[in-house]
Amino acid sequence: MSRRALVTGATGGLGLALTQALLDAGYTVRATGRSPAAIDRLAALGAEAVAGDLFDLGPDAVCQDIDVVFHAAALSSPWGPDLAFQRANVDLTAALLRAARKARAEAFVFVSSPSVYARWADQTDITEDTPWPARPLNAYARTKGEAEALVLAADAPGFRTVAIRPRALVGPDDAVLLPRILRLVRRGRFPLFREGRALVEMTDVRDAARALVLADIHREAAGGQAVNIAGGRSTPVAGLVGRLAQALGTEVRTLSVPLVLGQVLSVGADTLCRVLPGRPEPVLTPYTLSTLAWSQTFDLTRARRLLDYVPEYDAVETAMAVAPRLAGS
Repeated sequence: MSRRALVTGATGGLGLALTQALLDAGYTVRATGRSPAAIDRLAALGAEAVAGDLFDLGPDAVCQDIDVVFHAAALSSPWGPDLAFQRANVDLTAALLRAARKARAEAFVFVSSPSVYARWADQTDITEDTPWPARPLNAYARTKGEAEALVLAADAPGFRTVAIRPRALVGPDDAVLLPRILRLVRRGRFPLFREGRALVEMTDVRDAARALVLADIHREAAGGQAVNIAGGRSTPVAGLVGRLAQALGTEVRTLSVPLVLGQVLSVGADTLCRVLPGRPEPVLTPYTLSTLAWSQTFDLTRARRLLDYVPEYDAVETAMAVAPRLAGS
């Protein structure tokens, strides 16, 4: 009998790739999400596709007769109301953990985030033991860290829990990272801080999906632990922007912006937009500045040791391949 998996957030870019990876590995998959178009895609792949908000569907109902929960659903954005992040990222995770244990599931694999490390400083060869900043840069980082703590604390014999932290996902269904960068590239002007020397390490969504499957396969070894996942290749921000402009067939003029000005503007914009009607997302937030101005690369020793994970895809090349379609969407 095939292993029965629940994938939450299955209509997102990672969820779609994970569902395909699980089906390819012989799992039976129940996939939940809120995008009607993507729900149809999931059904066409062969998954039991369930449309709706997880709170409305009921965590107990979606976890019924499931062996392993892959929890990818989240509010993933550098900006938004704190209460919305708390509900989507912490409260929902807690409810699913309770439901999974009640349903006697054997494993719970959580999609966490390396945003928990984000700070205004260069960080290279980050390991899982690298300390987190005392004050998270945004509500997303804070709530993903809180949810991860709940997941890892629930690990027990017969109910193994693992947190996977995939860095900067890129793929054909990306709605978070590349689209934001591409909007700036298409405007023809891109701000560079510290001359664009900051290193970015992206991850092909197929590698991240495979890492999640491996977390279930190796759940006994990895239970109760968090694992960083990345593409294994870093590139400077300036070089990435230039290559994306080339992929789009456009010209982009880079603007050298003093770092201190970026810091002042990001904090000021964050403060102002919190009190404006509709709370519009600032062009530059403190978290966004951290990704553009400072390096963040990863040591994948634990991923190799616990999961036998080695990146198979060049995430930079993937970004170039999908950029024209994402820019036009």
